[in-house]
Amino acid sequence: MSEFKVHHYVNELMHQLGVTSGDSADVYAETLLKNTTGYVTTQVSAHSAKRRIAEHSKTPEEFLRKYDELKSRNVRELDPMVFFLSKLLDDKETKTALENHARENPGPQPHPLSQINLPQSGSKMTHQEVSELRNQLKSVASSGTIRTQPSETVRKMMREKQLKKNSSLVLPIMPSWVNDKPFLGNDFVITHDTREAMVAIGTLPQLLQEHAIIEDLLFVMMGIEGRYILAQPLNDKFSERTFLVDQSLDVSFRDLVYRALPVCTHYSKVVRFIEEKALFEYGTVNHALISAMRTIMKQYLTLVGQLENQHRQGHLSLQKFWFYIQPCMITMQILSSIANSIDRGTCTGGAVLSLLHEKTSAVIGDAKSQDLCLFLTQSACAPYFEMLEKWIYKGIIQDPYCEWIYKGIIQDPYCEVSGFYKGIIQDPYCE
Repeated sequence: MSEFKVHHYVNELMHQLGVTSGDSADVYAETLLKNTTGYVTTQVSAHSAKRRIAEHSKTPEEFLRKYDELKSRNVRELDPMVFFLSKLLDDKETKTALENHARENPGPQPHPLSQINLPQSGSKMTHQEVSELRNQLKSVASSGTIRTQPSETVRKMMREKQLKKNSSLVLPIMPSWVNDKPFLGNDFVITHDTREAMVAIGTLPQLLQEHAIIEDLLFVMMGIEGRYILAQPLNDKFSERTFLVDQSLDVSFRDLVYRALPVCTHYSKVVRFIEEKALFEYGTVNHALISAMRTIMKQYLTLVGQLENQHRQGHLSLQKFWFYIQPCMITMQILSSIANSIDRGTCTGGAVLSLLHEKTSAVIGDAKSQDLCLFLTQSACAPYFEMLEKWIYKGIIQDPYCEWIYKGIIQDPYCEVSGFYKGIIQDPYCE
């Protein structure tokens, strides 16, 4: 961390703590610079720090649950922050100073809803108590102290942010017919119209059972429901697609079908991710990533076409089908894992690259998986590094989706970056 940033953070910290007397910020900044040691984030140090905080916490389960939630969202500087908090446990003077400050400056007032007397669990409320509770809720709501948190997507938040910075900007909006016509997408469309009309597959000879179930698997691998394999609706955006297989199918065939269905589950997740992140609000890094994913999906669909050709010629058995899809199962699993992590963390820009780097490091030892992750990382890095190169060499900042300028702050007080001598900044959306 540069000296300028250290002075800035010390000033902000003193302002937040209300420290006006004593030594100036320069004294504390110099002390910090002299005692600064590089922190290397490792799984061992983060795990030890997390365990130490949990041991001294009054609610360890809640702390661990919150840590796992933030980790799944790929929050920046989470592990260094946990490491820093674990070190504070050994510093008695700092703990005492923080406790004294907390007593002198009490926190915010309790939430208005906490002042409402609710009935005990299992007790029955009278008509008068219900009326009183209704009046209390109305009074709290009318006072404006309750503010509902909007459950909007990151797409709407980014749109509002850009429009606030430039009211004359006209942002493209996806037409409504895209959502009104679900068959335009590549994911499953739940119909189940043929459930009552179809004949139980168990009534057919084994040779015909194998032929019919392979045909269904080929359809399901492309996001189309079969006659004996039906896709189930999703519970939420992040849930995995599940399938219902006709239970009258031969036991040996049914076992192989359930082994192959995870490929279809991963396919559903990946195509949903590609179709969503293709919208402009998610930035050029996500656009480059899904472009690389589309290249892999074309190879996947080519494999499905080759399997279908073998099936039409009568050369494809269920055992051969299971053997041929082994390589693509690992590939689709990696793509689905990346898509799920980016979705849960609502990652854009550099956060996507950090997550891809973690995935690449996690598969070291598996050459094919590592090559796949490197291909995705290199593709996603291209637009990010292009913005960085323009800034360094030409002083041009062109970041329409706020991917590179974190929080819109550029700190270069001494014009150390060569491009700033030209004084050229092009930033049409984040002015």
